[in-house]
Amino acid sequence: MSFLVHVSLTLVTSVQANNGVWIVVPAYNEGPRLAASLEALTQQYANIVMVDDGSNDETGQVAGEYAVHRVTHLINRGQGAAIRTGLDYALARGAEALVTFDADGQHAVEDIEQIAAPILAGEVDVTLGSRFLGETHGMPWGRRIILKAGVLFTRTFSRIRVTDTHNGLRGFSRPAALAIRITEDDYTHASEILDEIFRRKLIFREVPVRIRYSASTLAKGQTNWNALRIVGRILMGRLFR
Repeated sequence: MSFLVHVSLTLVTSVQANNGVWIVVPAYNEGPRLAASLEALTQQYANIVMVDDGSNDETGQVAGEYAVHRVTHLINRGQGAAIRTGLDYALARGAEALVTFDADGQHAVEDIEQIAAPILAGEVDVTLGSRFLGETHGMPWGRRIILKAGVLFTRTFSRIRVTDTHNGLRGFSRPAALAIRITEDDYTHASEILDEIFRRKLIFREVPVRIRYSASTLAKGQTNWNALRIVGRILMGRLFR
């Protein structure tokens, strides 16, 4: 783990239900939205790793009020780096099933059970949440077009057939989390994970999930322009590999 990481442990109480699943929550300046996510998560899950990715708001303070493992990047490094740190932390503590969950309130905690179940049953190596198999609320038409274009791009260049490419709700078995290499610090990590699943011949399953958009999450989240920039970056990387 990098020297740019600080670890602190809030008193973690015993939650008997679902205590075999570790939840990794990357967060950057999510103070206004984080409390609702952690409140719901801590009622059902005992092992939650909240990675504060160098926030300069009250994110760390909010996390300190809940029964979570809090890991802090001393500088902002990006969502990919935060997920990598969280997975490494959970793996080092013996995690057998790991789920990534966005901090901004877009995901439904109730969907975690469906994400984790095939992993716990040993049926697949990876589960991928899909909003297009499930439900979306408040998605702008521009975002839908960009996401659908991302699916076409991924099927063409990554050769993996999925219906949703950049969904932050995912599940990993321990062997899969150990095998998958996340080297991209920013949002490009989502495409990198799919490449790794294909390259390592991991068995995956898409799971219907719900995504709820709001004005605040749309304002803070990945922009359509940034999504196009990532596609261009990936394409150039493949052309000149």
